[in-house]
Amino acid sequence: MLEVLDYAFMQRALLAAVLVGITAPAVGIYLVQRRQAIMGDGIGHVALTGVALGFLTGTNPVWTAVIVSALGAVLMELIRWYGKTRGDLALAMLFYGGMAGGVLLINLSPTGSNANLTTYLFGSITTVSQQDVVVISLLAAFVVLITLGLRRQLFAVCQDEEFARVTGLPVRTLNLLLAVTAAVTVTVAMRVVGLLLVSALMVVPVAAAQQATRGFAMTLALAVGIGVVVTLSGTVFSFYKNVPPGASIVVLAIGVFAVITALAAPLAKLRTKRRTHRPSSAAEGRCTLKDDVLV
Repeated sequence: MLEVLDYAFMQRALLAAVLVGITAPAVGIYLVQRRQAIMGDGIGHVALTGVALGFLTGTNPVWTAVIVSALGAVLMELIRWYGKTRGDLALAMLFYGGMAGGVLLINLSPTGSNANLTTYLFGSITTVSQQDVVVISLLAAFVVLITLGLRRQLFAVCQDEEFARVTGLPVRTLNLLLAVTAAVTVTVAMRVVGLLLVSALMVVPVAAAQQATRGFAMTLALAVGIGVVVTLSGTVFSFYKNVPPGASIVVLAIGVFAVITALAAPLAKLRTKRRTHRPSSAAEGRCTLKDDVLV
C-alpha cells in the first residue's frame, strides 16, 4: 500500500486530498444548515468558465476559476436576496451559462481542448502539479480561517437570519463571505474530486455526521474526519484501479453515509435506554444546550 508514496505525483495528490477533505465539509455544514446543499454544484458550473478562461489567457486555471466562481457565488447570493419569483430561472441561466461558457472558451483556446476540461470535471490525480499544491494550500488556509474563525457568526446567520440581524451581526456581509468561501472551496476540490462532484463532498459527509452526532461542533469534527478518510481512500483506490478519483471518493462517502445511517437508529435507542436509567439534572441540561448551540 505504501508504494503510492514513492511517486511524487501521488504525494501531491494525497496532500491535495487531505486539504479537500477538510475544507469541503467545513463549508458544507453551513450550506446544509441553510438548505442550500445544491449551491456547490452551481458554483462548479460557473467555475468551469474560469478554468477555460485560464487556458485561453495562459494563466493558472485555478486562479481564474477562483475569480470567476467567486463572482458567480456573489451573483447567486444577490439573486437569492432580490430574485423573488424569477430567482430560480436566473440561477438556472447562470448555471447553464457557466457550463456553456467553459466549453466555448476552451475550444477557442489554442492550448486547450475538451480533454483538458474532463480532468477538472471529474478530477485527476496525475495532473496535480507542485504549483497547484501551493495554490490549493493557500486557498484551503483561507477556507479554514473563515469557517472556524467565524463559526459562531456564520452558525447564527445560517440558523436564523432575522435573529442574527436583530443581534447586530452584519448578515449580508457574512452571507457574501460564505458564498465566496464556498466558491474557493470548489476550486480547491476541483483537481481531486472534480467540479461535477464537489457538491457531494460538501454535503454527504455532513449528512453522515448528522446521523451520529448532536451539536454543531461534534458534527463539524466528524464531517471533516469522514471527508479526510474518504478523500484519501478514494485517491488511493483510483491509483490502483485507474478510475477517476472524484467518482471513487463520492461513492465511498455515500457508503459511509449508508453505514452510519444503518447504525444510527440502534445507537439512538441505546442512548435513550441509558438515559432513562440515569437521573437528569438542570446543570446537565444547560451543558448540553451550550454544546449544541453555542459551539
